[in-house]
Order: sequence, then structure tokens, then C-alpha cells
Amino acid sequence: MITLLTTPADRELVITRTFDAPVERVWEAWTRPEHVREWYGVSGLTMSICEIDLRPGGTWRWGQRTPEGQEIVFSGTYEEIVPAERLVYTETFEQMPGPEPVRVILAFDATPDGGTALTSTSFWPTTEIRDQALAAGMETGVREQYDRLAEYLRAM
Repeated sequence: MITLLTTPADRELVITRTFDAPVERVWEAWTRPEHVREWYGVSGLTMSICEIDLRPGGTWRWGQRTPEGQEIVFSGTYEEIVPAERLVYTETFEQMPGPEPVRVILAFDATPDGGTALTSTSFWPTTEIRDQALAAGMETGVREQYDRLAEYLRAM
């Protein structure tokens, strides 16, 4: 399956991927720490932090450590939770916090063949910040992470 990143509007980034797993399994893999630890991030890094308080107003914090010991941590707050359907949250890259967090809407849609179409629509503080993240290699990292999630879902 292909992970597609598009920039349909200023400040917007849409990531789409279809997974060969039912919506409930993809939701569980995305919202339970014991599962997130197994697929999040990129290979070569170690998952060092995985905290999820899955409720409106609850926070999340996911981080990886490089072989040199550098922490790469993302965190945010859950705004809306519709189980196995929609997750709305903020996201901040703690090592380079922007003027405001990115707002993400994650949609979990069942496909006719029993899979899940996952669509992440993020709204960035500025077009420049979004474009800097893309230029820094975000697309490669997202593709690898979604490939890791697909592999984990097969084994789950």
C-alpha cells in the first residue's frame, strides 16, 4: 500500500493510507500504548516514551531516542474522541515548539474489503513551518512509520 502526502491548501497536510486490517484493530493500534510502542517512529531509534491519556482534554506524549541519546519527542492534547472513527488532537515537536501546535484530525474509515482507510489532516501554524517539516524529511519518516504500522497490524 502507498502512503500519500499532499498539501491541498496553505498550512494543510493530508496523509492517507489504507491498511489491510479492520477499523477497530487500527484504532486500537493507534490508541493503546502497548501497541504504539511496537510500530511508532523509525527503525534505528528506540521508543523511550509512550504516554496516552485517551479522553477529551487528556494528553499524549510519544518519543524516541537516537543511538547517540538524543530524544525526539512529540506531545499534545486530545480534543475529540469518537472510538474507531475520529481522533482530533494537537501535536507539538518538543525540540522545536512553534508559535502554536499543529491540529490533527485522524479519520478511520472502513473500506468495502474490511480494511481501513486512515486519513490524517493536519493544520499547521504557518505554511512555512509545514514546508520546513516536509523539507527536513518528514515524508520519509511518515512512510516508514506507516509501513511499520501495516506490518504490526498483520501480526496483531
